[in-house]
Amino acid sequence: MKHFSDYLYVQSIAKSSMKELGTFIKEGITEREIVMKAEDILRQKGVERFWYYNIGAFVHVGTRTNISESGRDYRPSEQKVGKNDIVTVDLSPEINAFWGDYARTFIVIEGSAVDEIQLQCQHNSFADEFGHGLHTEKQLRRLFKAYVEPEKTFEEVYLHMNRAIQQLGYVNLDFAGNLGHTIEFHKEERSYFERGNTRKIGEAAFFTFEPHIKHANGAYGFKREDIYYFRNGELKVL
Repeated sequence: MKHFSDYLYVQSIAKSSMKELGTFIKEGITEREIVMKAEDILRQKGVERFWYYNIGAFVHVGTRTNISESGRDYRPSEQKVGKNDIVTVDLSPEINAFWGDYARTFIVIEGSAVDEIQLQCQHNSFADEFGHGLHTEKQLRRLFKAYVEPEKTFEEVYLHMNRAIQQLGYVNLDFAGNLGHTIEFHKEERSYFERGNTRKIGEAAFFTFEPHIKHANGAYGFKREDIYYFRNGELKVL
């Protein structure tokens, strides 16, 4: 596939940077500090540009994880990570015009970021709610992979996955209602998983799936984003 190695390289930087960022996130750190640290990590790995309105890390803390906004309007806040809290991070590195796009949700319990195995060992209301949200994001990813085919349209996937979100008791928080987009060389050229987009998914070389959700009765938002592509008709994660 043309440019596959270029996209794989920049996405690998996003993934390793996210992992490194997890050791920095803890109680008392502000949203702005997380943005600055994330962008510093990306630059240390060779990233010189950020394709999403020059934002390297789109970060929200606590109940601000419910906020869905365009990068045109985003300004990181001084809100601090709490003792039991949640942080969403969306990275947008660019190298030689090739994009990475990768988002994850960090869970902070008793002041420190924990992985999913550690979270399962916790027994409090925060851990239960946070764990359920992470589980739902993974479940949506499985449903997405089971449904998506090259001949499906972006609209068909949008409708199917939004029904799945509702059936799981969650709400799509995206300000535009979409669930992902194609990877392009110019952000204005992106196609979205949205109503009315009858383009076939197989026509796109790379695309994201990035549901931004919250439980219908919950207080926090969750994000998980990866880049996908088809190889011999089979859906793969970059």
